[in-house]
Amino acid sequence: MENILGLVALGCGLIVGLGAIGASIGIGLMGGKFLEASARQPELMNELQTKMFVLAGLIDAAFLIGVAIALLFAFANPFVLA
Repeated sequence: MENILGLVALGCGLIVGLGAIGASIGIGLMGGKFLEASARQPELMNELQTKMFVLAGLIDAAFLIGVAIALLFAFANPFVLA
């Protein structure tokens, strides 16, 4: 029983940690590309900024879905037979 709970805690940590790293890298790359595109074509900055914020929200939503799955495993563990 303790072995299962320990492995589930490890899995939850991996889900949240790797999801945070992936979201951070994705938003960082997207922000860099936004700055490059804005420097090349300043007249498109408003349209690009709108699209960048929509994509940032989608990237964060994917991370938050991973957090919700980790919380599901942490508090309503389907692997432990009560």
